[in-house]
Amino acid sequence: MNASPDPFEPAPIRDVITVSQLNRAAAALLERSFPLLWVSGEVSNLTRAASGHWYFTLKDAQASVRAVMFRGRNQSVAFAPANGDRVEVRVQVSLYEARGEFQLNVEAMRRAGTGDLYQQFLKLKTQLLAEGLFDESRKRPIPPHPRTVGVITSPKAAALRDVLTTLARRAPQVRVILYPAAVQGAQAPGELLAALQAAGRRCECEILLLVRGGGSIEDLWAFNDEALARAVAASPIPVICGVGHETDFTIADFAADWRAPTPTGAAMRAVPDRLEQLQSLARERHRLMQAWARRCGQIEQRLDLATRMLRAPSLQWSQRAARLEQWSQRLAQAGRRSHESAAARLQSASARLRAPSLQGSAATLDAARRALATATAARLEAHVRRLDLAGASLELVSPFAVLERGYAMVTDASGAVVRQVSALNRGDTVAVTLAEGRFDAQVSRIDPTR
Repeated sequence: MNASPDPFEPAPIRDVITVSQLNRAAAALLERSFPLLWVSGEVSNLTRAASGHWYFTLKDAQASVRAVMFRGRNQSVAFAPANGDRVEVRVQVSLYEARGEFQLNVEAMRRAGTGDLYQQFLKLKTQLLAEGLFDESRKRPIPPHPRTVGVITSPKAAALRDVLTTLARRAPQVRVILYPAAVQGAQAPGELLAALQAAGRRCECEILLLVRGGGSIEDLWAFNDEALARAVAASPIPVICGVGHETDFTIADFAADWRAPTPTGAAMRAVPDRLEQLQSLARERHRLMQAWARRCGQIEQRLDLATRMLRAPSLQWSQRAARLEQWSQRLAQAGRRSHESAAARLQSASARLRAPSLQGSAATLDAARRALATATAARLEAHVRRLDLAGASLELVSPFAVLERGYAMVTDASGAVVRQVSALNRGDTVAVTLAEGRFDAQVSRIDPTR
């Protein structure tokens, strides 16, 4: 085909041009038809690419157009434009041939003031802030473990899929209720308000997520509605607002009890991570088991110490019998020493007696002998009574005295005393000791009750 003829000139039916040729011709036609001119509008959807180029949309109340400002041009701009800024740009009207999209190639940019929508946003924000609608003191705490979560958004929105995916991953046990509403357009504020009020009346959930994906300021304008902001602040259910991207702010964000940077962030704030909770419970369980093991060890040590300190009754009886034997020996020794001392004194007195008074001394000696015999007999009788009393006391704690009252002592095959029936089994042979004699018996029935 001969490409030199103008493609817009009438051509034979057999001539066919490609899409790229068509777009190139359209771009050339636009650039020839429109000289450089200044256009005013509001900046939105501004993107600063890694290459240094600026891509944005220039719009007014009725229309919008894509625009690009290449790095070599935007370096001369004296300010950093932002979404919502009203600017005046000198442009070359053109066509992006690769996609066939009408666009403006910006040659220069100057500030023309902030956009009308952004001005409205700032005005309403200032008003509600002065009323105290955004005060932290009136914001309610977010329930830490909700069982039901309500979501206010469009059923077709990508934000809903992000929220449901996040909730299913972090807390699959949580019930989710959708309150559908448009999130963009003229009808969106009313539908969002109605959904929020319906959720408050029905009281089906512990927390509400008001979410929408990112967009330009006009795309998110429904969330800057004053009535919606007041309803969010007055909601009986705590509200988490996750609208747009991290850099997007709406009036609903400030009125909500918690502002999340994205819909996914709102879902993450609404419910705790199930895996993290399970790991926390596992750690607590391990700590409790360690504490219980330490406590059991302490109790067992105390039991071992008490066991060592507790002496068997048989040992106590043996010690008492030994002490009684010592007292008996000491008593006998004391009696002998007393008798020997008296005899010595008597002999000494006899030696000192003079012969002429022998008859009188003999009488005195007989009287002393009788007194000594009487004192010795009384002393011995007192010691015998003490010995009998000690023997009676010993008899009271003697196991044989218990047997005399009709009780029996049972020992197992090893000779150990049986104190509990839990130590026996059916068929075991035990020895039964009575007051007089002993016999062996076989266990045929066990009754744990007394």
